[in-house]
Amino acid sequence: MITEPRIPDPDGFYAALLAAHEGRTESQSADLNARLMLLLANQCADQDVLLACIRAAAEEEDPTTTNDKAP
Repeated sequence: MITEPRIPDPDGFYAALLAAHEGRTESQSADLNARLMLLLANQCADQDVLLACIRAAAEEEDPTTTNDKAP
């Protein structure tokens, strides 16, 4: 699994992603994300890499669920 940034224009990509979500409901955005994920997974086409990506994404800590308390 490659974790180094490889997108030539990450800001442009992010702007396009945000634009694709503009005006959509939360449900429509979730559907768009699911379709996009499946299209990108198909482009990768490597089951081992895809499973490693699923594991890595699932391990990411959600910052809204941390138990850190400010001093």
